[in-house]
Amino acid sequence: MNTPLAQPEEPTRHATPFDWIGGEDKVRALVDRFYDLMDIEPAYTALRAAHGSTLDNARQRLFWFLCGWLGGPQHYTERFGHPRLRARHMPFAIGILERDQWLACMDQAMGETGVDAELRERLKTSFFQTADWMRNSPG
Repeated sequence: MNTPLAQPEEPTRHATPFDWIGGEDKVRALVDRFYDLMDIEPAYTALRAAHGSTLDNARQRLFWFLCGWLGGPQHYTERFGHPRLRARHMPFAIGILERDQWLACMDQAMGETGVDAELRERLKTSFFQTADWMRNSPG
């Protein structure tokens, strides 16, 4: 379930979603906005609480992961091997509330960083599938 984002069936003007989003600088901006929002928006309180006292480690790892997941440089796997997303997240209680807050926060970050509308919709679908699969607690 933690496979890279599927390529569209019809040819597009971009080789990969990584290219489409705008490369590393845009992925970094997206990740930074995501964690900044998590820190400041009351709507993401449960999500923020699950991350501990600092977001620095999570911020860097999500950046590395998303670069590769979107079809760009494999920073994460070069450092840590296979992402094993579900196994790595098992220590954290992830229910519907955390899933929905993660998805809402990421969608807000995509909107605020100007991710192309078509790509944003595709990413929302893929993010939902992965986030839902990550749930490990009821509710």
